[in-house]
Amino acid sequence: MAQKLRKYYLDTEENREYLRELGEELLAFGQRFPSPGGSSWYLGDDGTPWKDRPRETWITSRMTHVYSIGTMLAADGGASQTGSAAEPGASQTGSAAEPGEKERFAALADAGLKGLRGELRDKENGGWYAGLAPDGTPLPTKQCYAHAFVILAACSAYLASRPGAEELLKDALADFDRYFWDEKENLTRDTWDTEFRNCDDYRGLNANMHTVEAFLAVADTLKDEKYRVRAGKIITRVLGWAAANGWRIPEHFSKDWQPDLNCNADKKDDQFKPYGATPGHGIEWSRLITQWAFSTFRKEGETGIPEKAAPFLRGAEQLFRRAIGDAWNADGAPGIVYTTDWEGTPVVHDRMHWTLAEAINAAAVLFRVTGDHYYSIMYAEFMAYLDQCVHDPVNGSWFHQMDRENRPIGTVWQGKSDLYHAFQATKIPYLDPAVSIAAAVCSGQKQ
Repeated sequence: MAQKLRKYYLDTEENREYLRELGEELLAFGQRFPSPGGSSWYLGDDGTPWKDRPRETWITSRMTHVYSIGTMLAADGGASQTGSAAEPGASQTGSAAEPGEKERFAALADAGLKGLRGELRDKENGGWYAGLAPDGTPLPTKQCYAHAFVILAACSAYLASRPGAEELLKDALADFDRYFWDEKENLTRDTWDTEFRNCDDYRGLNANMHTVEAFLAVADTLKDEKYRVRAGKIITRVLGWAAANGWRIPEHFSKDWQPDLNCNADKKDDQFKPYGATPGHGIEWSRLITQWAFSTFRKEGETGIPEKAAPFLRGAEQLFRRAIGDAWNADGAPGIVYTTDWEGTPVVHDRMHWTLAEAINAAAVLFRVTGDHYYSIMYAEFMAYLDQCVHDPVNGSWFHQMDRENRPIGTVWQGKSDLYHAFQATKIPYLDPAVSIAAAVCSGQKQ
């Protein structure tokens, strides 16, 4: 291959170095996120805090997660592809990292923890506010989506040995188990009012997807397999709906878990509940399903695909291939369209950075576990598209939304709210596919 193209190909030194540079760039970009109380400012296109926007719990959690991982990477010699070998909860010492890098990232993680343990926490009713208005007034409702990210942040911060993380994780799990986990349905409730008195009838798979991510992180962090079992129960339900719907996952449901395929047909580009299929979610589910199946069924020292994991892996592959077949380069220009209808025709043609990040992750993971070079080829195509269209070389980050001609816009996502998707895409391709990102970094389990 031409030398200049090597940075797009998995397992080349050039690709490892390119991802390392992108990761370091993102960590530098996001450092102005903490407000005085710790909750996260919404970041603008150049990383400047937008202080007239709400400070939301899910964004604060994501930034805490990212800088906790950054702390562990810095303790191991910099924001590289390798992880720290420190034990969870143990003190970590500095090494060959840039002087002050570990301390800087740790301070940012601690700032996020301050917000999650302080001003974002509802000490009267329990749980976490959706966020705070610019004047500090709590936003209404309690969201499963946000609470799942609090759990994820607490796991990562605990592994990074951050003060208060263990208590945060304990509180977050207790509240989640009490209010959001539905043992009868083996799925989550979506949204409560602020006082946890009334639960909205809407049910959705986006919150369940991030619950799977959070549950796998808990299982890897605390070695509590109850949460891995729960993740598997969610996954089983999702695969059933996907298989019955041509591997296009229904997103929105009624209270009794009947798919609502016409949800937001009159507002097709809704920020959190868009109409139709969201190919990016099919891609993201494919990676999480693979992670769950291998972490559940792979025995120590075993190679190849575990027999019991095989049907779940087949489902993951179907989801990935359907999403890519429907959405990648679907309208004459490179990129993954945001949504399609239930026949696979693009509806919202905009390209979201998070969809590309998940495609990079899933392609790498599926190649690791299957050896099928279709996935390594797709990985290289996604990396080339990132380099040529999505990476912002001026501000050192990724454009969060672009139109069908790959011009940056902000109709659904203004600015660059957080680093979570993009940063994970600089690490997951070289970590153990069966292990959550923070736990893999902490224990040094890498490819």
